[in-house]
Amino acid sequence: MLELMLCSLFTLVPDYLYRRYVQGKRIGKEITLFSVWYELRWGITGCLMLTVGLITTIFYFHPSTTSAMLFFRTVPIAPETIGRVAEVNVGFSQSVTKGTVLFTLDSSKQQAAVEAAKRKIAEVDASLVSAKVDVVKAEAQIQQANSDYKQAKDELDVKSELQRRNPGIVPQRDIEKLQVLVAGRQAAIDAAAAAKESAEINVATLLPAEKASAEAALAQAQVELDKTVVRAGVDGRVEQFSLRPGDIVNPLARPAGVLIPEGAGQRSLQAGFGQIEAQVLKPGMIAEAACVSVPWTIIPMVITNVQDYIATGQFRGGEQLIDASAARPGTILVFLEPIDKNGLADVTAGSSCIVNAYTSNHDKIASKDTGALQGFVLHAIDAVGLVHAMLLRIQALLLPIQTLVLSGH
Repeated sequence: MLELMLCSLFTLVPDYLYRRYVQGKRIGKEITLFSVWYELRWGITGCLMLTVGLITTIFYFHPSTTSAMLFFRTVPIAPETIGRVAEVNVGFSQSVTKGTVLFTLDSSKQQAAVEAAKRKIAEVDASLVSAKVDVVKAEAQIQQANSDYKQAKDELDVKSELQRRNPGIVPQRDIEKLQVLVAGRQAAIDAAAAAKESAEINVATLLPAEKASAEAALAQAQVELDKTVVRAGVDGRVEQFSLRPGDIVNPLARPAGVLIPEGAGQRSLQAGFGQIEAQVLKPGMIAEAACVSVPWTIIPMVITNVQDYIATGQFRGGEQLIDASAARPGTILVFLEPIDKNGLADVTAGSSCIVNAYTSNHDKIASKDTGALQGFVLHAIDAVGLVHAMLLRIQALLLPIQTLVLSGH
């Protein structure tokens, strides 16, 4: 309607003024309800054509959408393992900080595993003490074996020397017995040395490895025990947290609730524009937004990113063929941020908004390569953005009335 009234000032009004003051025709006389089309046909036709052209120009070069929202990401509250809830530490709606305990699961099995791992470490420590005693024992056995060997060797040397000096004075049988005894005492020394080496290996290598393995099992059991305590990963707020002791939670099928991070939905606005406006929407364009949760307020914004892909065009490979005629037309997703860093502070996260984006041809107009006619057209394109800005303010002004009165709520 606003575009029609504006266009009539340049077409229908001049036509009527010409009929009235040049041709002398008056409303109610020569210009009646039945002759208005014939008398003002040029003005009416020009007004309709100019209105259609103006509306097309405005909505193409200064796109608008009502599909805009402050989307915010929620963090699912879920343990890393399946379990039964033992204790809930937060309420239905509560602010939390990073590290706050939200709830705990039944941990009797995990605590038993931790205790078993601790007992295993204590057992290895006892075995290590026993192995050190075995080393001392083996050293004593080596000394005893050396003493016995020395005694037998000395006796063999004495009798062998007597046999050499006076053959037949010592029976040959006694010398052979002493030789066998010396060999046995040498074997006892070797056996004691092997026992000592085995005990030293247990002390230096085997038992430390068993202790390290037991400590790793304890660490693993402690990790499993820590998983039963679910904490907040970020600062934020839990909402609609209805978990109660006795509930079963599953990280894949049944999360415990959601955590809304602090500041979620207050950094950027996402808007979906028509596909025909893909060539117009560019990062850096100035935009304005009017949100339902903040009536009678216009928020200056700037486009920071334009998604290069339309979400409805994606597909997953499967056993069914894609039918393009079944796909509904998608929108161009645009990300906007407020020019003022606190511009979205008062807007409720998840609020629906109306967004206008405005094309600016200032750089092209200022360029020396732009001709006069082209510059005039670009000036006209930029100027008609004022009409869209007026429409947005009218929408923002009527939004509370439309929502509270005309919608019947």
